[in-house]
Amino acid sequence: VQLQASGGGSVQTGGSLRLSCAASGLNFSPYPMGWFRQAPGQDRVFVTAITKSGGTSLTTNSVKGRFTMSRDDAKNTIYLQMNDLRPEDTAVYYCAARGLRYTGRYPPTALDEYDHWGQGTQVTVSS
Repeated sequence: VQLQASGGGSVQTGGSLRLSCAASGLNFSPYPMGWFRQAPGQDRVFVTAITKSGGTSLTTNSVKGRFTMSRDDAKNTIYLQMNDLRPEDTAVYYCAARGLRYTGRYPPTALDEYDHWGQGTQVTVSS
């Protein structure tokens, strides 16, 4: 099983980026998938996730209204559309997938609930 993240880059404040994460080796449509980020010197933290295809999503407050997660199950790919980017959004962004049965009403937000991780993609926002 592999997750391949892409789409990071450098933008100015107010700019937009779209991250992609393509999964291979397992059909993840029944399972939770999400995005985390890790800023320099800080822990990796939850950004957004969805329980399964068409399921319930959660998004951290700091990016609500600016970041939107979507998934294309035909391509086994998830996306993170990031608009109105701010310097505090600068981080390495990681996609994650849980390849185990999950029955929660909301997607997991803890790192150890996910067992597959992408390699990370750098997002840098300058003021």
